[in-house]
Amino acid sequence: MSVQGRITGWPVNDAGRPATLVAALAANAAQAGRQPGFREREYGIWREWTWVQVLDEVLALAAGFETLGLKPGHALTVVGDNRATIYFAMLAANALRAFPSPVYPDVPVEEFKNFVRFGDPDIALAEDQEQVDKLLDLRAQIGRPTTIVYDDPRGLAHYAEPGLIALSEVAERGRRRLAEAPGLAADLVSRAGADDTAVLLYSSGTTGLAKGIPLRHSNITGGIANAEAGGYFRKGERLFAYLPTAWVGDFVFSLAAGVLLQAVINIPERAETALHDLREVAPTFYLAAPRAWDAMLTRIQVGMADSTPLKRRLFDWFIPRAIELERKRLKGHKPTATEVVREWLGNLLVYAPLKDWLGLSRAERAFTGGEAMGEETFLFFRALGIQLKQFYGQTETCALTAAQVEGSVRIDTVGRAMPGVDVRIDDNGEILIRSASVFYGYADNPEATAEALTPDGYLRTGDAGRVQPGGDLVVLGRVSELVETAQGERFIPTFIENRLKFSPYIRNIAVLGAGRDDLTAIVCIDYEATGHWAEQRSLSYSSYAELSQKPEVIELITTEIARVNELQPDALRIRRFVNLHKDFDADDGEITRTRKLRRKVIEQTYARLIDALYGGAREVTFDAKITYEDGRQGTLSRNLSIREV
Repeated sequence: MSVQGRITGWPVNDAGRPATLVAALAANAAQAGRQPGFREREYGIWREWTWVQVLDEVLALAAGFETLGLKPGHALTVVGDNRATIYFAMLAANALRAFPSPVYPDVPVEEFKNFVRFGDPDIALAEDQEQVDKLLDLRAQIGRPTTIVYDDPRGLAHYAEPGLIALSEVAERGRRRLAEAPGLAADLVSRAGADDTAVLLYSSGTTGLAKGIPLRHSNITGGIANAEAGGYFRKGERLFAYLPTAWVGDFVFSLAAGVLLQAVINIPERAETALHDLREVAPTFYLAAPRAWDAMLTRIQVGMADSTPLKRRLFDWFIPRAIELERKRLKGHKPTATEVVREWLGNLLVYAPLKDWLGLSRAERAFTGGEAMGEETFLFFRALGIQLKQFYGQTETCALTAAQVEGSVRIDTVGRAMPGVDVRIDDNGEILIRSASVFYGYADNPEATAEALTPDGYLRTGDAGRVQPGGDLVVLGRVSELVETAQGERFIPTFIENRLKFSPYIRNIAVLGAGRDDLTAIVCIDYEATGHWAEQRSLSYSSYAELSQKPEVIELITTEIARVNELQPDALRIRRFVNLHKDFDADDGEITRTRKLRRKVIEQTYARLIDALYGGAREVTFDAKITYEDGRQGTLSRNLSIREV
């Protein structure tokens, strides 16, 4: 049954636009019904849904979920990778005035109960057998979810546990209901309102238990309208939905923006094929974290090292000159005639082929955010002709606060406030935000809400910053992380850490020194980039642990830290460091799922190693606890060298 032409009305806001995501979906079906809305690669073939077909699927699932007892104001726990059917189920929950609450698929069952604390989530949607098993273990511990809906049936044919049902069966139930009740489709489109919750996300939990962050439809539609007004989004984008579904960036930048702006939402077959699928899609809008851009640059460098001598010579000649030209451009330089000709020739021979190989040949809008980006990486991609820019936002603001605009791009700022966003700095140097995209408060946590929101509606971001005369916002780091050395020198560790992570050889780092005489650091090398560096120098190694303790690698990291030390006041230079024999890991509780440092955990877990850093030892044997993918725990022991800088 198709609803095409049958639904002519939907809730609108004061601007006359669809007031909810489901309303926007109905508008798309009515206005651009035959245009593709979703595409997903399956067994190497791109499967496509038009907007009419998407609306049909969403309404069928909504009618089906209602038979399972999904009620207004309740959460639908969602766990799995990016799938069109999972996105349809999220929108179906919205149609019932319920809301999806996505969870990172790599969260172990021991932590899972932390992400089902709000919204009475008695129904869960799992992508596959692995996630079903996790939810069954969760139910054995806390008694819910009572109903588990699964998308991929492989491996589940002989499961006899109660409450298991296939997503396809839920949709079939819904289709039967829609056929029997002709007015149900229009009713489902119009139920949700602007003030209903559209999604429940969770904070990163760097300082404790993650807080629930409900975002209303009005927050999301308002934030995307602001971004569109500033030119950061355009109608009809080609999007690439590969980001974790539990991250605000995926829900807002992929699903919500795609639906509200009639984009084409392209979904890779799986994480392992994402880079290949990206090239086939060639999106017009692309968002990636700084580390993903770093990995992309490393991939290029590794590929060029294995290329033909001619290609290497062309790359080595054009790229440094392009980077230097871009560096001058950002300072206001206008290219000379010679530079214009060289850029044209470089684009023909080097830049355009590289962009095509990456899948970014049509990326008119490319963004990075979440943490600081290394200058060399930033300049490299802009030198290729990709207009990479930085943006700034939090989950509490739908991640839509400020972003750079072409013609006013600087490496040390996050750009200007988007239209409709008011930014101010309070007396303590904290950044305050007021916008339609700012949430209304944390789930069941009035104390945290009172701390986060001022009486006049500003969000206390927790970030220290300043606004430059031209309006650009500079973010210095977390206000809560402002600490002092024993001599009274104030500093924010994340600011120094981000500078150090500009190095391609440093993946994670913890800068220490609060209440101490000087600064030290625990370094986690970037295995891929450092491994490639070692291979070029014929250095053999068999593991991350062995590579980290190579004298040559320790000397490499010493050089990287010394370079950053030159930019620091003498009292805030790192004096000693140690290369850790493992990376900080979310499963070990050392970082969040979004790769933010849990500083208190680091200080407790590595207390003996920290004592050695400050005790003058030249080496220390340390046993690091590690958690395997199956949940088992072990110990990785290594003799670690401590180096003076």
